[in-house]
Amino acid sequence: LNGRASPIFHIVPRQRHSERNLLMLLAVVFITVWFGNLDYRKLTRPDEGRYAEIAREMAVTGDWITPRLNGIKYFEKPPLQYWATAAAYRTFGEHEWTARLWPAITGFLGILLVLFAGRSLFGTTAGYYASLILASSMGYVSSAHFNSLDMGLAFFLTATLLAYLLAQRPEATPLSNRFWTLAAWAAAALAVLSKGLIGIVIPAAVLAIYVVLQRDFSRLRGLHWSLGIAVFLLIAAPWFVLVQLANPEFAKFFFVHEHFERFLTTVHRRVAPWWYFFPMLAIGMLPWLTLLPQALARAWRVQGERTAFQPGRFLLIGAAFIFVFFSASSSKLPGYILPMFPLLALLVGSRLAGMRPRELFWHLVPILLFAVLIVVLSPRISTLVRKEELVPLYEAYVPWIAAGGVCALIGASIALYYCRRDNLTAALSAMAIGGLLSVQLIATGHNALAPNYSGYYLAQVMKPHLKASTPVYSVRTYEQSLPFYIKRSVTLVAFQDEMAYGLEHEPRLWLPDLPSFERAWRSARSALAILEPGTHAELEKSGLPMQIIGRDMHRIVVRKPDD
Repeated sequence: LNGRASPIFHIVPRQRHSERNLLMLLAVVFITVWFGNLDYRKLTRPDEGRYAEIAREMAVTGDWITPRLNGIKYFEKPPLQYWATAAAYRTFGEHEWTARLWPAITGFLGILLVLFAGRSLFGTTAGYYASLILASSMGYVSSAHFNSLDMGLAFFLTATLLAYLLAQRPEATPLSNRFWTLAAWAAAALAVLSKGLIGIVIPAAVLAIYVVLQRDFSRLRGLHWSLGIAVFLLIAAPWFVLVQLANPEFAKFFFVHEHFERFLTTVHRRVAPWWYFFPMLAIGMLPWLTLLPQALARAWRVQGERTAFQPGRFLLIGAAFIFVFFSASSSKLPGYILPMFPLLALLVGSRLAGMRPRELFWHLVPILLFAVLIVVLSPRISTLVRKEELVPLYEAYVPWIAAGGVCALIGASIALYYCRRDNLTAALSAMAIGGLLSVQLIATGHNALAPNYSGYYLAQVMKPHLKASTPVYSVRTYEQSLPFYIKRSVTLVAFQDEMAYGLEHEPRLWLPDLPSFERAWRSARSALAILEPGTHAELEKSGLPMQIIGRDMHRIVVRKPDD
């Protein structure tokens, strides 16, 4: 298992057919495990409900230019994922799995991309190991099964950086160099359409830092600037032009508020300390965390001639810049550092390709102990919950967490066995399968907490009372996943939050205060409202006629009684 051209498995001729069948079976099992749970969990708030609903409204209205959330203009992010999800809705219907399909597909393609690029850059074995690392890392797998914009951005940023690396290979022909360089420009454009200017800022900064540190400015001359910029603009520019023509207020909000103010201020209330991403990275890299320090140290060392392009150092600079950039931001969320994981997987895979099985053994021992700890302590999780009403939910979640720990324990045990038998590939494969199953079980079991995180159950209460002419009011609150499940928008009352800018330009779409709501409620023949208990008590004191038809742990649903 050494060398660029070495096969992953040593296959003698008479075994070739059976080995090929085994690999195909493993691929089918992996795909089943990867995509099989997309429809099991209810959509949670806020991100899953938000992005599912924006795409649903796009599919229903046919307006593919102006994104809307709850019927209100929503310019916080570009539309690539909305387009993909809306297309999935129109093709397969509006389901939880179609809402999550784009992150799952881009996450899956990211693994294939790492496999392909790793084989080309570091050798067949390293590419295979890197794909195993990525396909079982907790942060990457969980993000690929959660409906947010982070995985799509991570995929296209990874594609940008890896396409550039493929263009820089010593054996790349002029035609190959041009192809992969233009592919990098195209991927950067799609990254911009996924989440904004960060799609071009990060690759540009990584390349700039690399050429300065290496003092190798010749790399800038090989970017095919004229053709590359043309490709970038051809892909990225049309939507920005069309949305600006349709909405003159777009540019100021999108470029100033959503980029500079988000990064430099706390306007989005996502404040966290400077060290926030250290534990996020550590958890996200499980079960491969202990391999990371060696991989990073090795990546910085010059490989071959000092003047030659250093792909390991380039990947290390990319991962470090992403970490530092978002650590410096005033707005922090766990998914922001997701683009690091494919880069780190390649570095770890490259390190593993030269590692002896007995050395890996001691890296897996802490994982085995950690898995044992999860299994032993999982029954105590429900005792840590402060709110008594949540205890039954967490008690239902415990078996899933324990099952995830058992899978990790079995995977680590088998991996240790193969390490003792000097079979590194089998050991890593076992650990990766155990890690993937562990994360998928824990993620799937999160549905036990859905009554606390999803509007699905309130929607089921409301549906029997919903008619086409029945207004639905959301008073001083907004449940992000509710509109997706009731298949319609709601009228906001005394609540704006992230929809404030849209409501500033379309004030007719909301009611600014409780007196306005009371007048609308009294004049309606039938109506429904969702509100928090404190607001319900306040309106009840004012004598507003309301009948409670359902409630969850946070909100109450009322209807206007029949006259």
